[in-house]
Amino acid sequence: MFRLINIITILIFIISCDNQTIYSGKLLNQENLQNLNFNNKENLINNLGLPSYNDEILNKYFYFSEKKSKKSFFNKKIDYSYIFVFEFDERDEIISSKVYDLKKQKNFNFINEETEDQIIQRGLIERVFGGVGPQTELPTSP
Repeated sequence: MFRLINIITILIFIISCDNQTIYSGKLLNQENLQNLNFNNKENLINNLGLPSYNDEILNKYFYFSEKKSKKSFFNKKIDYSYIFVFEFDERDEIISSKVYDLKKQKNFNFINEETEDQIIQRGLIERVFGGVGPQTELPTSP
């Protein structure tokens, strides 16, 4: 029994000595972080690549970049965590750019908005048995 405890202790010690660096999102070097003054969408894509998320409705590009360090099982640290947001006009010129440091912002406000859905307006029986009943024929085109 004593040997088993020693072996488990040694294995935990060996595993905990493993240093890891984990990158998520876009890999940005220090030069890219210091030079974020891009003029248009083409210049932005040439320097940073395709975005992590593209909002076509609001015409915005979102870039996410994060670096985590893990020195042991109990010692995990986020070195940096950024979201870069670029907004474009109709000519693909950048009209605004924002940087959010997620490591510094601990409190996030969530919006309690919901997308309207016609199913919510129907009753429970209609939702459960909505496809049951006589089928109505759709008009066919000549």
